[in-house]
Amino acid sequence: MFYGLIISMYYLDNKQHHIPHIHVRYQDKETVFSIPEGNILDGDIQTNKVKLVQAWIEIHQEELLANWALASQGESVFKIEPLR
Repeated sequence: MFYGLIISMYYLDNKQHHIPHIHVRYQDKETVFSIPEGNILDGDIQTNKVKLVQAWIEIHQEELLANWALASQGESVFKIEPLR
């Protein structure tokens, strides 16, 4: 979590979105971002929040992809540093 954004990666969540992705909640909205590209797959949050998430994804691409590999196998993921 950073700047009010809650980032989630769900175990075995590859049925609806068949590529590596994260779910981002901000206030009452949820947006799904691809990793490592940072493209929006679904949802709509404020543009300034989109830019924050995309910057965070760019900084942590390798960690996010490693977590995706773990999560897609039903294993525990590790925590990634927030954007500061």
